[in-house]
Amino acid sequence: MKLLLDTHTLLWWLDDNPKLSAEAREAIGNSENEVYISAVTAWEIIIKKRLGKLRAPARLDREITAHRFEPLSITLAHALALDRLPDHHEDPFDRMLIVQAMVEGLMLVTRDINIRKYPVAVIEA
Repeated sequence: MKLLLDTHTLLWWLDDNPKLSAEAREAIGNSENEVYISAVTAWEIIIKKRLGKLRAPARLDREITAHRFEPLSITLAHALALDRLPDHHEDPFDRMLIVQAMVEGLMLVTRDINIRKYPVAVIEA
């Protein structure tokens, strides 16, 4: 499987948070699966960290590498796909994750119920 982690999912994984579902924990930890972290996730973490809205590792890049996660850049194709995305979800970070999952054929690992309104494969975080 190819997985894309939502921001809260990544943070829960890194923190070994018990909120993370057993299904998500197993899928992320399975070395046969490819796990991607979007640039939009790092962007959201940095913004919210600076605003004091969340705690995150000081060296997120090192954590991503240490956990064998693959970076996923934001491309023009991703940005253009936003134009075709219905307005079920207002959060711009989540909207980009949704189109990235759709364009790249990834399963999005998230607890966000609004994401289920889109035609994207989801694993419950």
